[in-house]
Amino acid sequence: MTHTHTHHGEAEILDLDAEVLADHLTALTGWLPVQAPPRRIVDLGSGTGTGTFALLDRFPEAHVTAVDTSAAHLQRLREKACARGAEGRVRTVQADLDAAGWPDLGTPDLVWASASMHHMADPDRALKAVHDLLAPGGLFAVVELSGFPRFLPADAPEDRPGLEERCHEASDRFHAEHVPHRGADWGPKLTGAGFTVEDERVITVDLHGARSEAVGAYALGSLRRLRHSVAGTLAPEDLAALDRLLDTEGPGSLLGRDDLTVRTERTVWAARRTA
Repeated sequence: MTHTHTHHGEAEILDLDAEVLADHLTALTGWLPVQAPPRRIVDLGSGTGTGTFALLDRFPEAHVTAVDTSAAHLQRLREKACARGAEGRVRTVQADLDAAGWPDLGTPDLVWASASMHHMADPDRALKAVHDLLAPGGLFAVVELSGFPRFLPADAPEDRPGLEERCHEASDRFHAEHVPHRGADWGPKLTGAGFTVEDERVITVDLHGARSEAVGAYALGSLRRLRHSVAGTLAPEDLAALDRLLDTEGPGSLLGRDDLTVRTERTVWAARRTA
């Protein structure tokens, strides 16, 4: 996965994403149209284990193989598994899924890929690899963000209203060039790879009035990541306003606001390898 982010703080953002959006993730795993509780699960692009642990909670008899390019993320995932007493149910595999040959991941009943497929250099090849990997009748769940979360009101900050939306427009231009599969409709791609798409669902996240440390930290880390992709194209006045929001010691700090929300959507496709 050639386009994974490597800059500082990604692991913390993944952990905060899991904490802030835990209820939505629980709803999502609960919705999965499995025919029987899966015993063998593969989490592709597992990061620090958000999906891995949600799936272990949902399917108490299952074992999960977590696959990621990052040794640091997998180490963090193993530490979490030990802290939960779940180390016997988790196997980690470090692998680049853009490589020609995938490692042996067994014959899973369920493959989960959350916010990872759009990073693939050749998604169609990856989808075919998942199809061949799955047990007949097995399920493939593809979860993708429809864009970056929003945190600020439209009229914020007071000196540069609409700043966040302009940042998103610049980020979309960046990602259109560097991560072309972000925002793709995975339904036709899954069908093309031989799957039967059984269902598709949009999960809407709209957390209001959330004056919590976790939401503040999540907004701060997310907007820092957003800055990374827009710094070269954003108007100087907007960049300066963004930096004032990100300055945790300054009077305009994001962490001092009481109007932060978390607004985003996630789409999940449930695709079957027909027996």
